[in-house]
Amino acid sequence: MAETINMPKLGFDMAEGTLIRWVKQVGETIHKGDVLAEIETDKATVEVESPTGGVVLQLIVNQGDVVPVNAAIAIVGAAGEKVEAPAKTESPKPADEKTPAPQTQPKADSVPSAVTPSESGPIKASPLAKKIAKDNNVNLSALQGSGPNGRIVKKDVESALSSGQSAVSSKQSAQPVTNYQLPISLEDKIIPTTKLRQAIGRRLVESKTTIPHFYVTHEFKMEALAELRKQINAALPDNEKISVNDFIVKATALALRQFPNLNATLKGNEIIQFGHVNVGVAVTVPGGLMTVVVKDTDQKPLRQISSEIKTMAGRAREGKVKPEDVDGSTFSTSNLGMYDVEEFIAIVNPPEAGILAIGSAKETPVVENGQIKIGSRMKATISVDHRVSDGAEAAQFMQKLAEFLENPVRMLV
Repeated sequence: MAETINMPKLGFDMAEGTLIRWVKQVGETIHKGDVLAEIETDKATVEVESPTGGVVLQLIVNQGDVVPVNAAIAIVGAAGEKVEAPAKTESPKPADEKTPAPQTQPKADSVPSAVTPSESGPIKASPLAKKIAKDNNVNLSALQGSGPNGRIVKKDVESALSSGQSAVSSKQSAQPVTNYQLPISLEDKIIPTTKLRQAIGRRLVESKTTIPHFYVTHEFKMEALAELRKQINAALPDNEKISVNDFIVKATALALRQFPNLNATLKGNEIIQFGHVNVGVAVTVPGGLMTVVVKDTDQKPLRQISSEIKTMAGRAREGKVKPEDVDGSTFSTSNLGMYDVEEFIAIVNPPEAGILAIGSAKETPVVENGQIKIGSRMKATISVDHRVSDGAEAAQFMQKLAEFLENPVRMLV
């Protein structure tokens, strides 16, 4: 029996997604778990897997269409099975959008296969194409997009690089460069915000205006953890080495198991304490950041946690996250230690009740037993929803976290 596949809901605030590319076409065989299509959401480009096997009977929406959550996008069934496609669901138009006057449509054979992006409007490009272009200083406005509706995709940027196409805009190249002065642009630059940046803005405004935050900072002794990490990594291949952040994520999960009120959410007049401890890890991606989620973090060994974070972070940076990568976190962490940050505070990621902001582990003079010596110290700050918890509980949580970080062998047993 034929099965209708719908636009998935990836996160509680997702309302629609853009279907970027069909991976399978009508008539092709597809197995359960095979990638059917790629969609772009506020967060990233996501691969949609088929929940069933069979033959692709119909593709209900076109590449480039904006599709509401739960609207039908395709039908999969048995070869030769007769089906009727559900009616398309139109996505709502913004309040200020006016319906354009009817226009004569060009014949199918007159539509160009690649469209040059307009210099005056936003450049349509996939997140991965933008990242490659940024890393290699490629001027996207000079490229032709071969994707849906002239969208610039990865292969377009790689083709420009392989052909030696100039990566510098004409305005930049016209400016003289000397040994003493770098070229300076005196013109204002307008950069349209991405869907990801818009989503981050909406969520953080919601968090700061509706959640009463409070903050607790603790300084941790890191010598024992550094030594244990050195011993563990000596026995592991380079691609499996454990990071300091892996230890922190594991320790956070173990501490949360003993403080379930911080592994919670507020719903109306009730506090819901989650049964699972799913720690979200903030990852920097082109144009913003994303939180990937380690499910049941408290029950997994360090090596597995490390592997999952590496894999999910890699997919996030390539714009290829899976729905399960970004869904279901119960508490979040944000680590800026690699940027030589002493300490900072993070904004609670709703609907969670808390987030841990982690700074750098640094060598510093410390006093122990009346003697000054060199020690390794790291500061971290927990931000908490004051409607759910209070300062004393957050401080006790940080003390428990210190027990795991300062005696890290406890995380191995």
